[in-house]
Amino acid sequence: MKQPANESQVLETVTDYTRFYELPAPAHPLLTLIDLRPFDGSAPPPHRPELLDPVVLGLYTVFLKRNLNGPLYYGHHTYDFREGVMGFSAPGQLFRVARELDTSRLSGWMLVFHPDLLRHHPLAQKIAGYGFFAYDVHEALHLSAPEEALLDTLLLGLRQEYERPIDAFSQDVLVAQLEVLLHYANRFYHRQFLTRRTAGHDLLNRFEALLANYFTPDSARPLPTVRHFADELHVSVAYLSDLLRTLTHQNAQQHIHHALIERAKHLLLSTNLTISETAFRLGFDYPQYFSRLFKRKTGRSPAAFRTESWLQ
Repeated sequence: MKQPANESQVLETVTDYTRFYELPAPAHPLLTLIDLRPFDGSAPPPHRPELLDPVVLGLYTVFLKRNLNGPLYYGHHTYDFREGVMGFSAPGQLFRVARELDTSRLSGWMLVFHPDLLRHHPLAQKIAGYGFFAYDVHEALHLSAPEEALLDTLLLGLRQEYERPIDAFSQDVLVAQLEVLLHYANRFYHRQFLTRRTAGHDLLNRFEALLANYFTPDSARPLPTVRHFADELHVSVAYLSDLLRTLTHQNAQQHIHHALIERAKHLLLSTNLTISETAFRLGFDYPQYFSRLFKRKTGRSPAAFRTESWLQ
Protein backbone atom coordinates (compact mmCIF):
# COMPACT_ATOMS: atom_id res chain seq x y z
CA MET A 1 0.00 0.00 0.00
CA LYS A 2 1.21 3.49 -0.79
CA GLN A 3 2.53 5.46 2.14
CA PRO A 4 1.90 9.19 2.28
CA ALA A 5 4.54 11.73 3.09
CA ASN A 6 4.92 13.00 6.62
CA GLU A 7 2.88 16.09 5.76
CA SER A 8 -0.78 15.83 4.83
CA GLN A 9 -1.54 14.20 1.50
CA VAL A 10 -3.89 16.30 -0.66
CA LEU A 11 -6.41 14.37 -2.76
CA GLU A 12 -7.97 16.72 -5.30
CA THR A 13 -9.92 14.34 -7.54
CA VAL A 14 -12.08 11.27 -7.17
CA THR A 15 -9.44 9.29 -9.05
CA ASP A 16 -6.78 10.54 -6.60
CA TYR A 17 -8.98 9.23 -3.80
CA THR A 18 -9.54 5.77 -5.27
CA ARG A 19 -5.87 5.37 -6.21
CA PHE A 20 -4.65 6.49 -2.81
CA TYR A 21 -6.85 3.95 -1.01
CA GLU A 22 -6.36 1.30 -3.74
CA LEU A 23 -10.09 1.20 -4.53
CA PRO A 24 -11.63 0.29 -7.89
CA ALA A 25 -11.46 3.10 -10.46
CA PRO A 26 -14.60 5.27 -10.37
CA ALA A 27 -17.27 4.63 -13.02
CA HIS A 28 -17.83 8.40 -13.15
CA PRO A 29 -14.91 10.87 -13.01
CA LEU A 30 -16.67 13.15 -10.52
CA LEU A 31 -18.33 10.67 -8.17
CA THR A 32 -17.74 7.27 -6.60
CA LEU A 33 -19.80 5.15 -4.23
CA ILE A 34 -17.85 2.86 -1.90
CA ASP A 35 -19.59 -0.20 -0.45
CA LEU A 36 -18.64 -0.99 3.15
CA ARG A 37 -20.60 -4.24 3.48
CA PRO A 38 -19.03 -6.72 5.91
CA PHE A 39 -17.22 -9.72 4.49
CA ASP A 40 -19.39 -12.86 4.78
CA GLY A 41 -17.11 -15.29 2.90
CA SER A 42 -19.23 -15.36 -0.25
CA ALA A 43 -17.24 -12.68 -2.06
CA PRO A 44 -13.82 -11.02 -1.80
CA PRO A 45 -13.70 -8.68 1.21
CA PRO A 46 -14.08 -5.00 0.38
CA HIS A 47 -10.97 -2.89 0.68
CA ARG A 48 -11.10 -0.37 3.53
CA PRO A 49 -8.88 2.67 4.09
CA GLU A 50 -6.32 1.88 6.78
CA LEU A 51 -3.80 4.71 6.34
CA LEU A 52 -3.18 6.56 9.57
CA ASP A 53 -1.48 9.70 8.24
CA PRO A 54 -3.65 12.78 7.68
CA VAL A 55 -5.30 13.43 4.34
CA VAL A 56 -6.85 16.67 3.05
CA LEU A 57 -9.67 16.10 0.58
CA GLY A 58 -10.65 18.51 -2.19
CA LEU A 59 -13.92 16.58 -2.27
CA TYR A 60 -17.27 16.25 -0.56
CA THR A 61 -18.03 13.04 1.31
CA VAL A 62 -21.29 11.68 2.71
CA PHE A 63 -20.96 8.46 4.66
CA LEU A 64 -23.08 6.05 6.63
CA LYS A 65 -20.99 3.73 8.77
CA ARG A 66 -22.28 1.06 11.12
CA ASN A 67 -20.40 -1.01 13.72
CA LEU A 68 -17.42 1.32 13.72
CA ASN A 69 -15.63 1.00 17.04
CA GLY A 70 -13.53 4.09 17.70
CA PRO A 71 -13.16 7.69 16.55
CA LEU A 72 -12.46 9.24 13.19
CA TYR A 73 -10.77 12.64 13.06
CA TYR A 74 -12.07 15.46 10.88
CA GLY A 75 -10.22 18.73 11.27
CA HIS A 76 -9.01 18.87 14.87
CA HIS A 77 -12.06 17.09 16.28
CA THR A 78 -13.39 13.54 16.37
CA TYR A 79 -16.50 11.94 15.01
CA ASP A 80 -17.99 9.54 17.55
CA PHE A 81 -19.83 6.69 15.81
CA ARG A 82 -20.78 4.70 18.89
CA GLU A 83 -24.41 5.81 18.50
CA GLY A 84 -24.77 7.87 15.35
CA VAL A 85 -23.94 6.61 11.92
CA MET A 86 -23.99 9.41 9.34
CA GLY A 87 -21.30 12.00 8.73
CA PHE A 88 -20.20 14.61 6.21
CA SER A 89 -17.10 16.48 5.14
CA ALA A 90 -16.52 19.38 2.75
CA PRO A 91 -13.50 20.20 0.55
CA GLY A 92 -10.48 21.37 2.51
CA GLN A 93 -11.16 19.37 5.67
CA LEU A 94 -8.49 17.21 7.26
CA PHE A 95 -9.23 13.51 7.73
CA ARG A 96 -7.38 10.74 9.53
CA VAL A 97 -8.23 7.54 11.38
CA ALA A 98 -7.16 6.62 14.89
CA ARG A 99 -4.79 3.71 15.47
CA GLU A 100 -7.31 2.18 17.85
CA LEU A 101 -10.12 2.27 15.27
CA ASP A 102 -11.69 -1.18 14.82
CA THR A 103 -13.23 -1.68 11.35
CA SER A 104 -13.58 -5.48 11.54
CA ARG A 105 -17.40 -5.27 11.59
CA LEU A 106 -17.76 -2.07 9.59
CA SER A 107 -20.66 -1.80 7.15
CA GLY A 108 -22.43 0.97 5.27
CA TRP A 109 -21.39 3.17 2.36
CA MET A 110 -19.35 6.22 1.48
CA LEU A 111 -20.23 8.66 -1.28
CA VAL A 112 -17.36 10.81 -2.59
CA PHE A 113 -17.96 13.55 -5.15
CA HIS A 114 -16.07 16.45 -6.67
CA PRO A 115 -17.42 20.05 -6.46
CA ASP A 116 -17.40 20.16 -10.28
CA LEU A 117 -20.26 17.65 -10.28
CA LEU A 118 -22.47 20.52 -9.10
CA ARG A 119 -21.21 23.05 -11.63
CA HIS A 120 -24.05 24.93 -13.38
CA HIS A 121 -26.59 23.51 -10.91
CA PRO A 122 -28.31 25.51 -8.11
CA LEU A 123 -27.03 22.91 -5.64
CA ALA A 124 -23.53 24.37 -6.10
CA GLN A 125 -24.65 27.45 -4.14
CA LYS A 126 -27.16 25.71 -1.90
CA ILE A 127 -24.68 23.17 -0.54
CA ALA A 128 -22.77 25.89 1.30
CA GLY A 129 -25.85 26.46 3.46
CA TYR A 130 -25.99 22.89 4.75
CA GLY A 131 -24.58 23.14 8.26
CA PHE A 132 -23.87 19.43 8.52
CA PHE A 133 -20.88 19.70 6.17
CA ALA A 134 -19.21 21.63 9.01
CA TYR A 135 -20.56 19.22 11.62
CA ASP A 136 -17.58 18.86 13.96
CA VAL A 137 -19.27 18.34 17.31
CA HIS A 138 -17.77 15.03 18.40
CA GLU A 139 -20.66 12.90 17.20
CA ALA A 140 -22.16 11.65 13.97
CA LEU A 141 -25.73 12.23 12.84
CA HIS A 142 -28.15 9.90 14.61
CA LEU A 143 -30.58 7.93 12.45
CA SER A 144 -33.37 5.46 13.13
CA ALA A 145 -33.49 2.08 11.37
CA PRO A 146 -36.26 3.28 8.97
CA GLU A 147 -34.20 6.37 8.14
CA GLU A 148 -31.15 4.25 7.39
CA ALA A 149 -33.32 2.05 5.13
CA LEU A 150 -34.63 5.15 3.34
CA LEU A 151 -31.11 6.36 2.63
CA ASP A 152 -30.08 2.90 1.44
CA THR A 153 -32.95 3.02 -1.06
CA LEU A 154 -31.84 6.43 -2.31
CA LEU A 155 -28.29 5.14 -2.68
CA LEU A 156 -29.54 2.19 -4.72
CA GLY A 157 -31.07 4.55 -7.28
CA LEU A 158 -27.95 6.68 -7.32
CA ARG A 159 -25.78 3.59 -7.79
CA GLN A 160 -27.88 2.41 -10.73
CA GLU A 161 -27.44 5.78 -12.45
CA TYR A 162 -23.77 5.99 -11.52
CA GLU A 163 -23.08 2.60 -13.14
CA ARG A 164 -24.85 3.46 -16.40
CA PRO A 165 -22.79 4.62 -19.38
CA ILE A 166 -22.33 8.39 -19.21
CA ASP A 167 -24.56 10.39 -21.54
CA ALA A 168 -25.78 13.99 -21.85
CA PHE A 169 -28.23 13.51 -18.96
CA SER A 170 -26.00 11.66 -16.50
CA GLN A 171 -24.78 14.67 -14.52
CA ASP A 172 -28.24 16.23 -14.20
CA VAL A 173 -29.74 12.97 -12.95
CA LEU A 174 -26.91 12.34 -10.48
CA VAL A 175 -27.16 15.87 -9.07
CA ALA A 176 -30.94 15.57 -8.73
CA GLN A 177 -30.60 12.30 -6.82
CA LEU A 178 -27.82 13.73 -4.68
CA GLU A 179 -29.99 16.74 -3.83
CA VAL A 180 -32.80 14.48 -2.61
CA LEU A 181 -30.30 12.68 -0.38
CA LEU A 182 -29.08 16.00 1.05
CA HIS A 183 -32.66 17.19 1.64
CA TYR A 184 -33.24 14.17 3.85
CA ALA A 185 -29.89 14.70 5.59
CA ASN A 186 -30.92 18.30 6.30
CA ARG A 187 -34.19 17.08 7.82
CA PHE A 188 -32.33 14.61 10.07
CA TYR A 189 -29.75 17.25 11.00
CA HIS A 190 -32.32 19.78 12.21
CA ARG A 191 -34.40 17.06 13.84
CA GLN A 192 -31.39 16.13 15.94
CA PHE A 193 -31.40 19.57 17.57
CA LEU A 194 -34.92 18.85 18.80
CA THR A 195 -34.44 15.24 19.90
CA ARG A 196 -31.18 15.91 21.74
CA ARG A 197 -32.28 18.96 23.69
CA THR A 198 -30.34 18.08 26.85
CA ALA A 199 -27.01 18.22 25.05
CA GLY A 200 -28.19 21.28 23.11
CA HIS A 201 -29.19 23.19 26.22
CA ASP A 202 -25.89 22.28 27.87
CA LEU A 203 -24.06 23.83 24.92
CA LEU A 204 -26.35 26.87 25.06
CA ASN A 205 -25.60 27.33 28.78
CA ARG A 206 -21.86 27.09 28.14
CA PHE A 207 -22.12 29.60 25.30
CA GLU A 208 -24.06 32.06 27.45
CA ALA A 209 -21.51 31.71 30.27
CA LEU A 210 -18.62 32.39 27.88
CA LEU A 211 -20.45 35.37 26.44
CA ALA A 212 -21.23 36.81 29.88
CA ASN A 213 -17.60 36.47 30.95
CA TYR A 214 -16.10 37.84 27.76
CA PHE A 215 -16.20 41.50 28.76
CA THR A 216 -13.93 42.10 31.73
CA PRO A 217 -14.72 45.18 33.79
CA ASP A 218 -11.41 47.00 33.49
CA SER A 219 -9.84 46.02 30.19
CA ALA A 220 -10.64 46.22 26.49
CA ARG A 221 -10.78 43.10 24.34
CA PRO A 222 -11.28 42.63 20.60
CA LEU A 223 -14.86 42.49 19.39
CA PRO A 224 -16.18 38.99 20.08
CA THR A 225 -16.77 36.82 17.03
CA VAL A 226 -18.85 33.74 16.40
CA ARG A 227 -15.66 31.92 15.44
CA HIS A 228 -14.15 32.66 18.87
CA PHE A 229 -17.05 31.06 20.74
CA ALA A 230 -17.36 28.15 18.30
CA ASP A 231 -13.68 27.35 18.83
CA GLU A 232 -14.07 27.60 22.59
CA LEU A 233 -17.00 25.17 22.45
CA HIS A 234 -15.29 22.86 19.94
CA VAL A 235 -18.08 23.11 17.38
CA SER A 236 -18.31 24.69 13.94
CA VAL A 237 -19.63 28.20 13.33
CA ALA A 238 -22.51 26.76 11.31
CA TYR A 239 -23.45 24.24 13.99
CA LEU A 240 -23.41 26.84 16.78
CA SER A 241 -25.66 29.23 14.87
CA ASP A 242 -28.03 26.44 13.79
CA LEU A 243 -28.34 25.16 17.35
CA LEU A 244 -28.96 28.61 18.82
CA ARG A 245 -31.52 29.42 16.12
CA THR A 246 -33.39 26.20 16.89
CA LEU A 247 -33.39 26.70 20.66
CA THR A 248 -33.72 30.49 20.92
CA HIS A 249 -34.83 31.69 17.43
CA GLN A 250 -31.68 33.83 17.28
CA ASN A 251 -28.36 32.96 15.67
CA ALA A 252 -24.97 33.33 17.36
CA GLN A 253 -24.28 36.80 15.93
CA GLN A 254 -27.58 38.11 17.28
CA HIS A 255 -26.71 36.78 20.74
CA ILE A 256 -23.32 38.49 20.58
CA HIS A 257 -24.87 41.79 19.50
CA HIS A 258 -27.38 41.62 22.36
CA ALA A 259 -24.62 41.07 24.92
CA LEU A 260 -22.54 43.81 23.33
CA ILE A 261 -25.35 46.36 23.53
CA GLU A 262 -26.17 45.43 27.13
CA ARG A 263 -22.51 45.92 28.07
CA ALA A 264 -22.49 49.23 26.20
CA LYS A 265 -25.54 50.43 28.13
CA HIS A 266 -23.81 49.53 31.39
CA LEU A 267 -20.69 51.49 30.46
CA LEU A 268 -22.68 54.50 29.25
CA LEU A 269 -24.64 54.75 32.51
CA SER A 270 -22.01 53.72 35.07
CA THR A 271 -18.85 55.43 33.81
CA ASN A 272 -17.70 58.81 32.56
CA LEU A 273 -16.11 57.32 29.46
CA THR A 274 -16.69 59.28 26.28
CA ILE A 275 -18.59 57.63 23.45
CA SER A 276 -15.29 56.97 21.67
CA GLU A 277 -13.69 55.53 24.82
CA THR A 278 -16.73 53.31 25.31
CA ALA A 279 -16.41 52.06 21.73
CA PHE A 280 -12.73 51.28 22.19
CA ARG A 281 -13.41 49.53 25.53
CA LEU A 282 -15.91 47.27 23.75
CA GLY A 283 -13.40 46.39 21.04
CA PHE A 284 -14.51 48.64 18.19
CA ASP A 285 -11.73 50.07 16.05
CA TYR A 286 -13.91 52.97 14.91
CA PRO A 287 -16.41 54.74 17.21
CA GLN A 288 -18.80 55.42 14.32
CA TYR A 289 -19.29 51.68 13.84
CA PHE A 290 -20.25 51.37 17.49
CA SER A 291 -22.68 54.28 17.26
CA ARG A 292 -24.25 52.86 14.11
CA LEU A 293 -24.79 49.42 15.67
CA PHE A 294 -26.10 50.89 18.93
CA LYS A 295 -28.65 53.04 17.12
CA ARG A 296 -29.74 50.17 14.89
CA LYS A 297 -30.35 47.96 17.93
CA THR A 298 -31.89 50.52 20.31
CA GLY A 299 -33.31 53.24 18.10
CA ARG A 300 -31.17 55.87 19.83
CA SER A 301 -27.58 57.04 19.55
CA PRO A 302 -25.27 56.29 22.50
CA ALA A 303 -25.23 59.96 23.43
CA ALA A 304 -29.03 60.21 23.33
CA PHE A 305 -29.39 57.03 25.36
CA ARG A 306 -27.05 58.38 28.05
CA THR A 307 -28.73 61.80 28.19
CA GLU A 308 -32.28 60.45 28.27
CA SER A 309 -31.44 57.89 30.94
CA TRP A 310 -29.84 60.49 33.19
CA LEU A 311 -32.89 62.76 32.85
CA GLN A 312 -35.33 60.07 33.94
